[in-house]
Amino acid sequence: MTAADAGTAAPSHRWAMLAGVWLVYACFGATAAAIAPLVSHITEELALSHTQMGSILGAWQFVYIGAAIPCGALLDRLGARRGLTLGALVVAASGIMRGLATDYPTMLLAVAAFGIGGPLVSVGAPKVISQWFVGRERGLAMGVYNVGQAVGTIFALLLTSSVGLALAGGNWRLVLIVYGIVALAAALVWYAIGSHGASRAMEQRSAAEPRQNQAEIFVELLRVPALRTILVLAFGTFFFGHALTNWLPEILRAGGMDLASAGLWASVPVFVGIAGALIFPRLAVPRRRMAILSGLFAAQMLAPLLIEWNAGMPLALGLVLQGLARGSLSIVVVLVLMELPEVDSRRMGAAAGLYFTAGEIGGVLGPLTIGTLYDLTGGFAAGLTCLAALCLWQLLLLTRLRAVLR
Repeated sequence: MTAADAGTAAPSHRWAMLAGVWLVYACFGATAAAIAPLVSHITEELALSHTQMGSILGAWQFVYIGAAIPCGALLDRLGARRGLTLGALVVAASGIMRGLATDYPTMLLAVAAFGIGGPLVSVGAPKVISQWFVGRERGLAMGVYNVGQAVGTIFALLLTSSVGLALAGGNWRLVLIVYGIVALAAALVWYAIGSHGASRAMEQRSAAEPRQNQAEIFVELLRVPALRTILVLAFGTFFFGHALTNWLPEILRAGGMDLASAGLWASVPVFVGIAGALIFPRLAVPRRRMAILSGLFAAQMLAPLLIEWNAGMPLALGLVLQGLARGSLSIVVVLVLMELPEVDSRRMGAAAGLYFTAGEIGGVLGPLTIGTLYDLTGGFAAGLTCLAALCLWQLLLLTRLRAVLR
């Protein structure tokens, strides 16, 4: 059953499916971000060194890199309903395990577990969209569910320590357990939505179709020139996004801001990104998709140069441009991936697994590269220039992508 068939069979249910994905993705974002505002409390109570805490914060990303491809294959086998439910359950378990951790190994394991649930959610979400939405609605749906992650992240960063910790009487364990329980509730809500008759009919139709060996699917996908180019774009996009997002408060502080002001200014791209996620993917229909990608990469290229300027209006413009690109670039690239002739809804899990694996490798290397360049040069100018050069390279890659898509 195609997305068009699904929309005809149950025209309103696709929006319920989108709402369910949004809810799960919001819990994904909130659970991923919830530990950061509690670092000082966790470090003190568990007697952790800063090195140990750093390894805990990065544990799920390393697991994610290895898990994304097999999780994508598993999703294609299980179907979106069960696969996304399993992912949300693992995210919930990770949140609850964090609240129950007693030392470094148990906290490390709790956070690392998120790296298994995370790919099932982030790969499962575009698979659902590829099944239920087509045309302009597909771009809108991609933007909407990505806003869910942004909302969850903002909620966790702004309210975990200021409100959550106060309501829990200073008990950080209870706060993290509550995040896990909310994710568990989201998993159950999603499963209920996915159990609708139209969803089950699509699932049964898909299960009845001939199965191909997963190894063969990955080999065939990697032979597609456009997909290989998209994987390189994913690497660069995540490299840039993780590097600038993680270092932005410190970059602003190095430019003379106090800690509170730097935190406030660093939140600007997050809020602007919500608008970008709702606007650009919807506009990115095939005939103007490359033009929109070119514009977004150009905006992202200018952003670090304006931020390096670190003066009033140029800084504000740089943060806005970064937000617009941050909120929509990856979504539009995934749209291109989703609509490759070699990638149908049955192969979307495998293709998305490859995409997020390439992306998260860049996501790990990005912050590391900026930190290394800072140590070598004594400032952030070299790192910001490196990020601008990366975007110029990605603009050149778009010409190759445009050529192989013809």
